[in-house]
Amino acid sequence: MTVKPKYWVLSLFVLLGGIDPSNAAPTPVDPKVIHIVNRLSFGPRPGDMQKVESMGVERYIQEQLSPNSISEPPSLTSQIYQLETLRLNPVELLAYGKAPSPEQKPSAEQIKVADRHARQVLNEAIQARLLRATSSSRQLQQVMTDFWFNHFNVDAGKGHNGLWVGAYEQKAIRPYVLGRFRDLLGATAQHPAMLYYLDNFRNSAASRPDARGKIQGLNENYARELMELHTLSVDAGYTQQDVIALARILSGWGLSRPEQANNDSGFYFNPKHHDFSDKVFLGHTIKGSGEAEGEQALDILARSPATARHISYKLAEYFVSDHPPSALVNHLAQRYLATDGNIREVLNTLFHSREFWDTKNFNAKFKTPYQYAISVVRATDINVKHVRPISITDFLNQLAMPIYRCQTPNGYKNTEDAWLNPDAITRRLNFAVAIATANLPPSGSTTKVDAEKRTPTQQRPPIVTVDARQLSSTLGNSFSVTTQNAIASSSPQIRTALILGSPEFMRR
Repeated sequence: MTVKPKYWVLSLFVLLGGIDPSNAAPTPVDPKVIHIVNRLSFGPRPGDMQKVESMGVERYIQEQLSPNSISEPPSLTSQIYQLETLRLNPVELLAYGKAPSPEQKPSAEQIKVADRHARQVLNEAIQARLLRATSSSRQLQQVMTDFWFNHFNVDAGKGHNGLWVGAYEQKAIRPYVLGRFRDLLGATAQHPAMLYYLDNFRNSAASRPDARGKIQGLNENYARELMELHTLSVDAGYTQQDVIALARILSGWGLSRPEQANNDSGFYFNPKHHDFSDKVFLGHTIKGSGEAEGEQALDILARSPATARHISYKLAEYFVSDHPPSALVNHLAQRYLATDGNIREVLNTLFHSREFWDTKNFNAKFKTPYQYAISVVRATDINVKHVRPISITDFLNQLAMPIYRCQTPNGYKNTEDAWLNPDAITRRLNFAVAIATANLPPSGSTTKVDAEKRTPTQQRPPIVTVDARQLSSTLGNSFSVTTQNAIASSSPQIRTALILGSPEFMRR
């Protein structure tokens, strides 16, 4: 359902009320600068638009494509370092957040401690994600981390994955977001979070007589999603026999046990559970050779023209429009195949394409709830640790997009039809009002814990007010006549909320 802009703005007037004529908005920033910042980042922070205008669009693109060339804010590095569980590997995480097995008869206190540790691990993973998304200067890296995690989705709500999702993003996603797709594919395929989520740890050669417990024969779940979602796509023409063959190839790819020393990755190939017979997969004969069979199958999948088209379509859908032109998808697929799946090169081609710079695609992508929430925090320059009384995680839960909690393997959609509806708009407007009017401590100021330690004579931190003119400048002063008139004729107290709730800010 489409919510018309004029009614959108009127809705916010109804929420806030008040009329006080004022001056019109300043001169807008170059639309091309606004477009590139909104697509390659989660939205501008104060000064970003002016910085890109000064450095030039091309230099900005190349810098973002090479994130290691960009220095990170020391405050971000410090805050990430304080999240101690991020430094634990999957084996350590499982030991840290899991109670002893029932056979060991854990005490109530042991169970309580394990639950507290498990919550800490997941909360620190979420906090790290939000801190990087809102504060990192390497914005394209953060955007692509979100994109690829969604593509290779795992659900924190399934068993041990609440302990592993942070490590999964840290080790299997983040290092490869601008590298070769094959490396990304391999890293996700061998991570415990994926093996557990899509049940490949249960996948054992069906003919083996020693199958017992949770390992009871062939499990096709991961093999099917690996082709349908991660690589070829559902309409690529593979058969059920290919699914079975891939499941046999990946049999034995599972989880390490605590007693297996010198293995901190959590992945373990168990030859006792593997089908060592020869297989035919997508027309290729794969000789029974153990773990190497899986690597060969991943090579075939990563280099398939169908995978090139599927990945190219998803990138074009994310960065250009909900219905990307087939000519662009084909162009990107050719670049993918020519560079052996080099994601950086495919994106560089996309960012220089005619379709990307077609003005009809400017501000045409409706923000997901996650993109909207992050863009609010960035635009207002509020410290993510102090977004109260409205919590980002609470807001995302309300709009059915909790971080690390998508239950289905296809991940969250990034198209307008999934997120634009009257109830969602109302919740976004409420969030905008709360952010614009909340009494928030400034970035880097006293925390709640510190506040409790203050003596009665110590001053409380000053109240933050987000200046509407500064916010408009941050966003490039680019609003429709309807929105400009609404802002100009409103009282100063509500202009920030009007901007954050405007139709233009809902899009990127």
